[in-house]
Amino acid sequence: MPPDVHEPDLHPPDLHQDVAARLAGRDGRYTGSRRDLIQALAEAGRPLTVDEIVERSPRQRPSSVYRNLAVFEAQGVVRRLAGVGDLARFELTEALVGHHHHLACQTCGAMTDVQLPHDLEVRLDEVLTQLAHSEGFTLSSHELDAVGVCQACSEGEN
Repeated sequence: MPPDVHEPDLHPPDLHQDVAARLAGRDGRYTGSRRDLIQALAEAGRPLTVDEIVERSPRQRPSSVYRNLAVFEAQGVVRRLAGVGDLARFELTEALVGHHHHLACQTCGAMTDVQLPHDLEVRLDEVLTQLAHSEGFTLSSHELDAVGVCQACSEGEN
């Protein structure tokens, strides 16, 4: 059964309250600019580069985006993904949007969020736990990036 591609409805209705609470411990300020950045990430439904964040939220300057992403990353709001290619991509953490995986294009570097059917996710957890156990490792979570070629690249659009 193929994975289900996420729509941009990953984030719960209280996303901004959750982010504000996480920031209150250190930096304390959840400014309009930071809220716009979080909203851009939430609406994307996929990991974004800094340039893509600025494109979706034009009032943001790249230097401010980098600074805010560093604060968000330190507070467990955002995670950085190496992805394919040279550009880092950023997304909201699973604590905020739920567990998911990625399809990563090896040609253009685009990443798409996908969610496995529940029974397949359970089986994947079981197999990874068995593999970890056989190596004397205790598994706490997993991340899966499936690498291939996106539809746009396979059709020659990029």
